[in-house]
Amino acid sequence: MSERFAVGDHVSWNSEAGRVSGTITEVHTSDFDYKGHARRASEDEPQYEIASDKTDHVAAHKGAALRKLQR
Repeated sequence: MSERFAVGDHVSWNSEAGRVSGTITEVHTSDFDYKGHARRASEDEPQYEIASDKTDHVAAHKGAALRKLQR
């Protein structure tokens, strides 16, 4: 199991454009639809929606892909 995060946590992750940072806006603990694709999530393996700090992009990632940042 990966680290747990909460709404409001500031995190970073790798993207095609390099390291990106943002704020968690939603925690999913059951399967959900994201941009037309089914995403798997559970209590043991939640997925997180994150609003980018620099753009209006919203990403969804598993906890293993995220790193918590200090504000």
